[in-house]
Amino acid sequence: MSTKNQKVKHISEHRQAVLLLEDGTVFYGKSEGVTGIATGEICFNTGMTGYQEIFTDPSYYGQILVSTNVHVGNYGVHEVETESSSIKIAGLVCRSLSSVYSRRSAQASINKYFERDNIVAISGIDTRALVRYVRDKGAMNAIISSEELNIEKLKERMALIPSMAGLELSTSVSTSVPYFAGNEGAKYKVAVLDFGVKANIIRNITDRDCFVQVFPAKTSYKEMKRWNPDGYLLSNGPGDPAAMPYVVGTVSAILEENKPIFGICLGHQILAEACGLGTYKMHIGHRGANHPVKNLLTGKCEITSQNHGFNVSEEGVKKSSKVEVTHVNLNDNTIEGLRVKGKNAFSVQYHPEASPGPHDSRYLFDQFIASMSE
Repeated sequence: MSTKNQKVKHISEHRQAVLLLEDGTVFYGKSEGVTGIATGEICFNTGMTGYQEIFTDPSYYGQILVSTNVHVGNYGVHEVETESSSIKIAGLVCRSLSSVYSRRSAQASINKYFERDNIVAISGIDTRALVRYVRDKGAMNAIISSEELNIEKLKERMALIPSMAGLELSTSVSTSVPYFAGNEGAKYKVAVLDFGVKANIIRNITDRDCFVQVFPAKTSYKEMKRWNPDGYLLSNGPGDPAAMPYVVGTVSAILEENKPIFGICLGHQILAEACGLGTYKMHIGHRGANHPVKNLLTGKCEITSQNHGFNVSEEGVKKSSKVEVTHVNLNDNTIEGLRVKGKNAFSVQYHPEASPGPHDSRYLFDQFIASMSE
């Protein structure tokens, strides 16, 4: 962790930027992207590749991301490697942001990409010290600023940032109107309830002979049922699942009719809420492409991609007779998968669609297809 005087000497030839944490801790570095102020909850991702997919993942909406990988941007950006139409992180903190890239097919540098989407970032940060600090202290709000460097003024602004706990964000990233994907003559029809769905989730479904209609987060079961889908997918997304009571009744209605349901990440948490299990905010959450998960049904371990700050209540599961735990995290034994007893519904906390990987969990999409064929 650097003091102001130490860091100012190191970056005197560059635009200065500051990272302020909610507890008053300050880091100084170099401004990247656009000049401005970014606010949100700070979190870190341990993945070494796939930064563009991470930046465009709607589940990161409202969060300032710390990259634990030292070099970010060294292979540039390409439009096909996005999970949504724009960058969704609130801001980026990194050690080194590369202004040049090695890949010939890349279309722009990270800085140009950030400038296009009006993203504030800061480099030159001792991210190892920062991540260790956040890991010990827990998730908290933060500010990146290259516009205002007065710490006292930034603290006043910090007081206005809402806590992630109790914050509903999915309607901020969900589609506003339904849309279709895939081949209309496909064997199956899948309704996707969009809480911030990643493009690769839709791609994995359409690649399996499915025609997809993506619905806004607040769509009723009655409206989706009118399309007569064979199955329902509850997507990933940002925010607190407990702040989404509007969708619990929708999922409960789908369960009542025993229609196939597959929940991913936030969708997994919503399915748990519909079963009365409850959810809670984690100390720091899980974010990266290297998390080990055990499938309790097969006994096999999967290396998984994860991005969540909330989790299904272990106590709620113990007290419930409605669900069975199917997957557990081998790092901390948190719940990573469920299936609803007597119903055609299952879910996982992690991301089987992971791009660029790992791909250990792609079988879950095949399991969903099989549930519709049955």
